[in-house]
Amino acid sequence: MALQPQHSVSDTERDRALRQLVTESAFASTTTALTSGVILTAFALHLGASNLVIGVLASAPFLGQLLQAPTILLVERLRQRKLISVASSLIGRGMLALMALSAFLPRDLGIAALILGQLVLCGMAAVGSCAWSAWMRDLAPEDRLGWVFARRTSFAAAISLVAGIAAAVVLDRTPEGSWWRSLTFGALYGLGFVSGLVSAWLTARIPEPAMPPQPDVKLGLVALLREPLADYNFRQLTIFLAAWQFAINLATPFFTVFIVQQLGFDMTFVMVLSVVSQLSNLVALRNWGALADRFANKSVLLVAAPTYIACIVAMIGASQITHGPWLVAYLIVLHLFMGSAVAGATLATTSIALKLSPKGSSTAYVATAGLATAVAAGIAPILGGAFADFFRLRQFELLLRWTSPQGVATVSPLRLSQWDFYFLIAGVLGLYAIHRLALVQESGEIRRGEMVQQVLLHTRRTVRNISTVAGLRGLTDLPAGFLRDASLRARFLRRQRFADRG
Repeated sequence: MALQPQHSVSDTERDRALRQLVTESAFASTTTALTSGVILTAFALHLGASNLVIGVLASAPFLGQLLQAPTILLVERLRQRKLISVASSLIGRGMLALMALSAFLPRDLGIAALILGQLVLCGMAAVGSCAWSAWMRDLAPEDRLGWVFARRTSFAAAISLVAGIAAAVVLDRTPEGSWWRSLTFGALYGLGFVSGLVSAWLTARIPEPAMPPQPDVKLGLVALLREPLADYNFRQLTIFLAAWQFAINLATPFFTVFIVQQLGFDMTFVMVLSVVSQLSNLVALRNWGALADRFANKSVLLVAAPTYIACIVAMIGASQITHGPWLVAYLIVLHLFMGSAVAGATLATTSIALKLSPKGSSTAYVATAGLATAVAAGIAPILGGAFADFFRLRQFELLLRWTSPQGVATVSPLRLSQWDFYFLIAGVLGLYAIHRLALVQESGEIRRGEMVQQVLLHTRRTVRNISTVAGLRGLTDLPAGFLRDASLRARFLRRQRFADRG
C-alpha cells in the first residue's frame, strides 16, 4: 500500500516530501559518485578491460535512455509512477552488489559482471527517471519547482564532489593491480549499493498524487514519434542533437584513460580536474541561463558548442607538452573552459528542444529528440573503443628541417598518436554539428559576435563578484606543492612506461 498513489496530498505531507527530496539526493549522489564516471573507468582499467569495454561502459547511460520511450507507454497504462520508480531503482542498484563482487572474480568473468551490472543499472535508471520526473512534476507546486530542484541539485553536487575526491584519494593509497585495490573497489561499490538502497527507501516514503483517469485513445510508439519527424524545423534540430552527441562522446569518455595512461597522472589528479570542471560548470550555469532567456538557446549554442569542441581538440596540446608544471596548468585551464562551455551547451540543448515543441505535444517531441541523442551518444564510445587499437599502432608526425652551414636541424612541432586522433576527429564532427545547427530556426536569436560580447560581459561581472568574496579566493588557488607533486608523479610514470616498452 505504501507504493500506491494517493487521491489527495495534504500541504503538510507535501512540505515534508519536498524536504525529503533533498535528503534523498544526498544518498543518490553518493551512489553515483562512488560507482560512475572516473571511478568506473578506473575500476575497468584495474580489471584489465580493453578500450572497447570502456567504450561499452561509457555508452550504457545513453543506450539506457532508449527505454524511456516504452516507459512513457508503461506509465500511461499502469499509472503508478512511484511503483515503477522504486522497483526500477531496487533492480538497478542491486546490480552494484554484482559489480562489487566482480573485483574478486577471475578477469574475464569480472569484466563480464561489470558490463552486465552497468547495462542493467543504466537501463533501470532511465526507466525510473522517466516515471520519477512525471511524478515530481505533479507533486511539487508550480511556484516552488525551481527552488526545490535548485536546492536538490546544489546539495547533490556538493556531496558528489566530496565523495568523489575521497574515493580517488583512497584508491591512490593502494598499489596498482594489488589485492588491496580490488578490496577498495569492492568496498566503494558496496557502499554505493547500501546508499542506493537508502535512496530507494526514502523515495518510497514520498507520496504520489494519483494521475487523472486513463484516456480512451491509446497511442503506440510509432504514432508518438511520427509528428515530430514530420516537422521540418524540429527534424533539423534532431539531426543537430544527434551529430553533436556523437561528436563529443567519441572522445570525452576516454579523457580519464588519456590522462592516466598516456600522460601518466594518478586518479587523484584526474578527480581534481573533474572538480575544477564541475565548479566552472556551476559558476557559468547561471550566466548561460540568463543569456538563453534574454536572447535564444541557439545563440548560446553558437558560442558554447564551438568552445567545447575547441577544448576537445586542445587536448592534443597536452600530449605535446613535456614540462610537468606547464602540463598541469594547461590541463586545469582547459578544464575550466570545458566546464563552462559544457554548462551552456547542455542547458541550451535541453531548453531548445522544449521551446521548439508545440504546446500539448511536447512529450512526443522531447522523446523523439531524446531517442536520437541516446542512439548517437551510445554508438560513439563503442566505435571509439573498437578502433582504439587501430590508432594506438599509428602515429602522425610533422617534421620541420632547417639546413645551415653548421648542419641540419630537425624539429617536430606536432606529433599525433592514439587518443590525439580521436580529439581531432571529434573536432571535425563537431564542425558538422554546428553546421546543422545553423539550419535550425529559433525566435530571438542574435549573431555569434554579439553573443560573444554578452558572454564576456557576464564573465567579467562574475569574476569581479567572486574576487570580492575573500572566502572564495582560496578556491581559485591550488597549492603549489600539490601541482609540483602531480607533475613529478606524471613524469616518473611516463619514464617508467617508456622504459618498460624499451
